[in-house]
Amino acid sequence: MTSTSVSVAGRTASPSTARAINDRLALQLLKDKGPLTAGELKSLTGLSRPTIADLVERLRRTGLVAVVGESGAERRGPNARVYGLVADSAHVAGVDVRTDGVAVCVADLLGRTVAEESLPVAPDVDPAHTVAAVVALVERAAERAGAVRLHHIGIGMPGLIDPATGELNSPGGLPSWHRELAIALHGGLAAPVLLENEVNLAAVAEQRLGAVRDRDTFVLLWLGHGIGAAVVLDRVLRRGASGGTGEIGFLPVPGTVGLPSATGCDGGFHSLVGSAAVCELARQHGLETSAGGSRGDGRTEGSGAAEAVIRAALDAGERGETFLDALAARIALGVAAICAVLDPGCAVLGGEVGRAGGEGLARRVEEHVARLSPLRTRVRAGVVGGGGVLRGAVLTALDATQNELFGAP
Repeated sequence: MTSTSVSVAGRTASPSTARAINDRLALQLLKDKGPLTAGELKSLTGLSRPTIADLVERLRRTGLVAVVGESGAERRGPNARVYGLVADSAHVAGVDVRTDGVAVCVADLLGRTVAEESLPVAPDVDPAHTVAAVVALVERAAERAGAVRLHHIGIGMPGLIDPATGELNSPGGLPSWHRELAIALHGGLAAPVLLENEVNLAAVAEQRLGAVRDRDTFVLLWLGHGIGAAVVLDRVLRRGASGGTGEIGFLPVPGTVGLPSATGCDGGFHSLVGSAAVCELARQHGLETSAGGSRGDGRTEGSGAAEAVIRAALDAGERGETFLDALAARIALGVAAICAVLDPGCAVLGGEVGRAGGEGLARRVEEHVARLSPLRTRVRAGVVGGGGVLRGAVLTALDATQNELFGAP
């Protein structure tokens, strides 16, 4: 058996530390590149053939790696074996929690979706009943996926998540069962729960799967019924001292009738680009919306706003062009303010309105920002779609599980 020592922070690592580093490197390669032969692992890692042989055997004993085939029709024997991650050796769950429903996705160690469930939640249902129903929903999805247990559960919710405690600071208007759900899932399923703001998870999904895979630093603006932002600097999601980074609905901007307060964002950026404001702007430009008013949770008005943007984007006439330009000018006020402080170089328009506007709206916002700020800023439309929060929750849970099984980086 051959051991390999490596230098870590200027010191030579012990054989056990070297093995842990080599194991993580090999597992990461198998995750990112798919099944590989021992020879391919040797080439990609730079490790010796005996070290690779020892490594592969060790990982097979853990159950994380297995022989999944042979390379080449003419080749036989150990050198032809192709090794891959055992996808069902671990499972994670992502949970997207809204005011009127919950969506669940269970994925395997490779991040592949193996089961999905959803549950509508009426506003007048007993909170304890709702919490129990959601726990049962996650259990059912895990059972359908064939998961013996869930290694981690990622949850996306509206509201502030305290970075120190991981607890939800739910603002007024959100159901009380939101706060209780994370505790119930952890206790009921005996799995670590990772609670995160929904906009932050949408940003994770856009960076890993969507519009900003080529960017280490960017901001995502969530434009829908609620207004928010996520900030990623040097590939790190920034949450702030109280979890409030990105609460741009409270941002004071010109064009509003007043100023925001500690208890309401009606005078802030929200009053210019929230779904109700977008619907009203559309109506002012002669564009009909399907939202005759809000149901109380804002989802009808949000759908109407997105629909108005889509109609305007598809409308080649002057009304559509004028509406889109007016909306872009409003959005640009928030983008320019963020850029003046953070200089992210790129802003992504997400949420129902941002995605509905597509590249046409993004291009107009970029042009307006260029007039307001000397800092060059690209503006892109979000592409992950309505499942971005759920996918971000799965990715967050998957990262934690891989760090646990592969060894922390």
